[in-house]
Amino acid sequence: MTAAPDDVGRADARRNRTKVLAAASRAFDEHGPDISLGAIARQAGVGAGTVYRHFPSKEILLEAVVVHQLDDLVDAARRWAARTDPVAAFFGFLLEVVDASHGRKRACDALTAETSWPRPSLAASARRFRQALDELLRAAQQVGGVRTDVSADDVSALTVGCATIRAAHRDRNGGTRMVRLTLESLRSPGSVTEGRVFRDGSGTLHTTPRCEQCGTRLDARPTGRPARYCGATCRQRARRRRLGPATIS
Repeated sequence: MTAAPDDVGRADARRNRTKVLAAASRAFDEHGPDISLGAIARQAGVGAGTVYRHFPSKEILLEAVVVHQLDDLVDAARRWAARTDPVAAFFGFLLEVVDASHGRKRACDALTAETSWPRPSLAASARRFRQALDELLRAAQQVGGVRTDVSADDVSALTVGCATIRAAHRDRNGGTRMVRLTLESLRSPGSVTEGRVFRDGSGTLHTTPRCEQCGTRLDARPTGRPARYCGATCRQRARRRRLGPATIS
């Protein structure tokens, strides 16, 4: 059966909009909000008229880019929430947020600096992100893995600080290490000490193995090399980090 012309047109429009958003996300990350819509159209491989039909102004396009990025993070939060360990899900998501924030400071600063820009879509997306973060936080707190005296707003502010720390660090691995150390402050006192370090009958000090990516506790293996990651998701994220900066658009 042949698709109706209207259906084909709508599908083409959706593809073009997706291409423009992806190109604009890269362009704003690399050049800041001063880049022209014409340049973005060239990067997207579409005509300038196509960009203007979907996004009548650069301000509207910039807002749409940030909305798209936030919605991607909301989807990521839902994927992490499906994990069996809510503490690992919470910290894994925070690391993903820090990864995703790399290079996006100029676009976010531009949005927050100009209050006259259109905001309804961005405000709704921000509420969805806040709700997703709050759900992960509450789940981790309920099992005793995260301090109960912190709120989602506290966590959000701390994550912004972590992104700044990582961006300021010359060495990427060193910056990631500092981010993890900072996020450790969110663990409840009991979870910081319980199971982390213990002594056997001979007095030898041991440390419970934890996932190098999200920090979840790992079961010790009786034979073979010790596990480094809790599962395929964290293994893939660690591999992407070694290969280069993550691109989320």
